[in-house]
Amino acid sequence: MIFWIASYPKSGNTWLRTLISAYYYSKDGIYKENLIKNIGQFPEKKHFQGFNYLSQVTIDTTRFWLKAQEKINEDKKLRFFKTHNVFGSINERKFTNKENSIGCIYIVRDPRNVITSLKNHYELDYPDALSWMLNSKKFIHDYENLQEYGDFQFISSWENNYKSWKSQNELPVKIIKYEDLMDKTYVVFTEIIEFINKTIKNREKISKLKIKNSINSTSFHKLKTHEKKFGFSESVKSKKNNKQIPFFFLGPDNNWNKILDDELKNKLNKVFDKNLKELSYLE
Repeated sequence: MIFWIASYPKSGNTWLRTLISAYYYSKDGIYKENLIKNIGQFPEKKHFQGFNYLSQVTIDTTRFWLKAQEKINEDKKLRFFKTHNVFGSINERKFTNKENSIGCIYIVRDPRNVITSLKNHYELDYPDALSWMLNSKKFIHDYENLQEYGDFQFISSWENNYKSWKSQNELPVKIIKYEDLMDKTYVVFTEIIEFINKTIKNREKISKLKIKNSINSTSFHKLKTHEKKFGFSESVKSKKNNKQIPFFFLGPDNNWNKILDDELKNKLNKVFDKNLKELSYLE
């Protein structure tokens, strides 16, 4: 069965996967970069091998979303998968269902900080990044091959993405805030492990040492330093100069209140007012 690690892009999904992979795929909880490969992304082109999809038709892989997951689940093993896809349907083709999925951790991040990370990663200006976040029809796919849609993910808008996973009632889902994971890492990560274990009926006693090691070995500073020395498998090349764009960009230093000008702050506060209040980002 599939356990989802879901989020809108640039919301802390990668950090959460390093934590989870360190805990579940190592003996001591100490993270090494190859561990994150245990938590792949869905969908990807490789999941549709053997299916007769049209790679240059934007949404054609949606016909095989469920069939691809059934194929993944044939061996009846538990697998974690990252996704930025909304929980929903396209042309009545469901992204997933309770027959293929067992649960989800959804990580949400203050949209006023998401915008800066999006701007860096996709080489946008702030107006374009905001348009990205408000576009209910937004999708992403192969960044380096724009004519190939095998990696098509329908992310919709920032609000729709978050709401789709929060409001669905097919799967147990735990919503966590990136900021809480950052500020109270031990407490929140322990709650995540407890939720996962309860959902998958894993009765092993939680290892406090593994939790501590997972946290200590996946600090933003360590991940960023490692990327500078050895690169990072999920970084992409700049379309401007063909150099790798740093994946680990600002991390804890991404503070909208210090980075954004007053005009943009006011605009974002107005646009996301309801969500910011619901998530206690605004009083």
